[in-house]
Amino acid sequence: MNDYSNPWKVLAEKKIYDNPWIKLNEYDVINPSGGKGIYGKVFFKNLAIGALPLDEELNTYLVGQYRFTIDQYSWEIPEGGGAFGVEPVESAKRELLEETGLVAEEWSQLIELHLSNSVTDEHALIFLARKLSQQMAHPEETEQLIIKKLPFEEAYQMVERGEITDGMSVAAILKVKLMLADGRIS
Repeated sequence: MNDYSNPWKVLAEKKIYDNPWIKLNEYDVINPSGGKGIYGKVFFKNLAIGALPLDEELNTYLVGQYRFTIDQYSWEIPEGGGAFGVEPVESAKRELLEETGLVAEEWSQLIELHLSNSVTDEHALIFLARKLSQQMAHPEETEQLIIKKLPFEEAYQMVERGEITDGMSVAAILKVKLMLADGRIS
């Protein structure tokens, strides 16, 4: 029989940092082995939202941008934050339109993830967007984006070659590859 109860004991909690997007707390803890220590936890104030657009010819769209946090250029599916209390698919629709100018008639949840769960509570929902039409993109002022339309298979090969490293993008592309392979989508 497995015991799935929480083996951690929190002795004290201290707020370290807080801004509109994240907060950081430090905890004095007794770890599962009985040793005293500290643990830091980053709390996210939004859901991580992604949308993988896939048109009728099995093309997809990637967003390229320089990521401040990793100090390098990154190719990704359209993604961003979704406010708690807003339907996640509505946030995905907003992100897709904002970053690519695309509007989709069909939406389905593709995958749910916890991102870097060793130090954060960040929770991600990624959607598959189908039946696409093009409108005008409206990126945020913090985004300098390049949009790339390409065959989905090419995006998959970019994952295979290590050219796409964003966790949400990798997970979404691999999931769609499996769904195409077993006929769940065509």
